Amino acid sequence: MTAERADIVIVGAGIIGLGLAREFAARGARDVLLLEKEEGLGRHASGRNSGVLHAGIYYAPDSRKARTCLAGNMAMRGYCLEKGLPLLESGKVIVAREEAELPILDELARRAAANGARVEMLDEKGLAEVEPSARTVGRALWSRMTAVVDPKAVLASMQADLTGSGRVRIRTGVEVLGAAGPGAIRTSAGPVSYGRLVNAAGAHCDRVARFFGVGEHYRLIPFKGIYRKLRPGARLAVNGNIYPVPDPRNPFLGVHFTRSVKGDVYLGPTAIPAFGRENYGILAGVDGDAPRILAEDAILFFRNAGFRSVALSEPRKYLPAFLHRDAARLVHGFDPAEVERADKVGIRPQLVDWRTKTLLMDFIVERAGDTLHVLNPISPAFTSSLELARQIADEHFAGAF
Repeated sequence: MTAERADIVIVGAGIIGLGLAREFAARGARDVLLLEKEEGLGRHASGRNSGVLHAGIYYAPDSRKARTCLAGNMAMRGYCLEKGLPLLESGKVIVAREEAELPILDELARRAAANGARVEMLDEKGLAEVEPSARTVGRALWSRMTAVVDPKAVLASMQADLTGSGRVRIRTGVEVLGAAGPGAIRTSAGPVSYGRLVNAAGAHCDRVARFFGVGEHYRLIPFKGIYRKLRPGARLAVNGNIYPVPDPRNPFLGVHFTRSVKGDVYLGPTAIPAFGRENYGILAGVDGDAPRILAEDAILFFRNAGFRSVALSEPRKYLPAFLHRDAARLVHGFDPAEVERADKVGIRPQLVDWRTKTLLMDFIVERAGDTLHVLNPISPAFTSSLELARQIADEHFAGAF
């Protein structure tokens, strides 16, 4: 069988893969092939996230997340405005649930300033003017630059742009099965050869990396995010986004309120350890990877205090009462009767450095020969995607087109 060929092959057509293809084409690449194992785009993290464009508040100033988040926010805003896509410039407040969280809130303000984000510390009166339903202890942090988009609309628009450019092909229903020697891979649709390959495979990024001997010391531990939402006509008013001060031991932001571009107000997500990379239901998506995940979860439980805290507290949020308890600490007048089920469920593909048993906090980009691997593509990956693509092109593809 004759191998299909492209100058650049990108594995994965989520927001990272699309953003990279867009950047390469804009710089002059004429033969980019995106391979997506699903029959359509947005079936996983890129189409299941909250749509929040973060503003660079949480991330250590020397991290890649810090270097890409705010610039990515602005780039995605610009794209949505250019294409006429939904954009809700609603801002976000981060509230303290108890006095012990105030030093962490102050640290977030320092990080935001270091990262160039526009934030303001509010007292309780000032908070009431911005987000009347929000409650806090003493003070809260207001992020003016946080916004919300429609992830699926963004993906569909980028897909149309790329396929219409004549420079990019997107093939869906094609799964990468392994390497096939220098400059070639095996896929479910036959062999594909390439000049350069980029691994943007999301929850499967570690598997693809291992085909090329990359990332052997990483393990992927999936976490399930489930949501609920306010019923239509609920008395509880949420103007934008209400977040808690996060636990600094973990890369999770906690249960929060988000108003979508369609006006729905979601509560969530959880961070429940999952038993598959696509384990969206109770049993749906549990696959042959489950025994490995269970064994590694057990090891992390004993070796990592932050993971142990998550493993003990999050699973009970399958029960609405426990999720409601967290939500009630963020707002005045919370009434569980105003909350209903939501269909939205996501998986966070969290990488762990197995040498130290620590959850990795930053994006990781590793190069091996003619392959490049975008690893740990967790929040704020959607926000950061366009700037991350620009940086990757600068760092690894300068002069290639």
